[in-house]
Amino acid sequence: MCENKKQKRLKLTIFEMTLFAMFGAMMFISKIMMEFLPNIHLLGMLTVLLTVVYRKKALVPIYIYVLLNGVYSGFNMWWVPYTYIWTILWAVVMLLPKNMGRKTQMIVYPLVCAVHGLCFGTLYAPAQAVMFSLSFEQTIAWIVAGFPFDIIHAVGNLILGMFIYPLSNLLKQLNKKIAKI
Repeated sequence: MCENKKQKRLKLTIFEMTLFAMFGAMMFISKIMMEFLPNIHLLGMLTVLLTVVYRKKALVPIYIYVLLNGVYSGFNMWWVPYTYIWTILWAVVMLLPKNMGRKTQMIVYPLVCAVHGLCFGTLYAPAQAVMFSLSFEQTIAWIVAGFPFDIIHAVGNLILGMFIYPLSNLLKQLNKKIAKI
């Protein structure tokens, strides 16, 4: 009985499959459209938003985005860290309490996005170190060299992260309306 409940909970509805495909595509298209801005994109905000609203199921649009990125730009070495970097952000949000107050959410979600942006180069570094046989010192040098871009990434994520709370409320309301149909 318990196993059936678990299987039923993880099952995606046709609406969710459609919605998650749309979100995965939107994540990908938004990244392409914003490439002229260094490290500023909607990915962190959308990852947190989807995780807040859909919890475990948010991995579906996240990995649709990762897959589309590989299909479009090639499954090359740069792509390997993408298979775990967004999952780390998802996991951090999953660890946050679900019952945070409104003001707390309005502060915590943008900060989580900002910290993820600030740590992006550091999160990317282990894959770089393994793929290019970098020493510890070389890995640290690689992280330091990219840190100015991580700062830009953090600021962009902080600003865009301010939309998570209102958008999550809107998305939850829309989901309730759709469920009634």
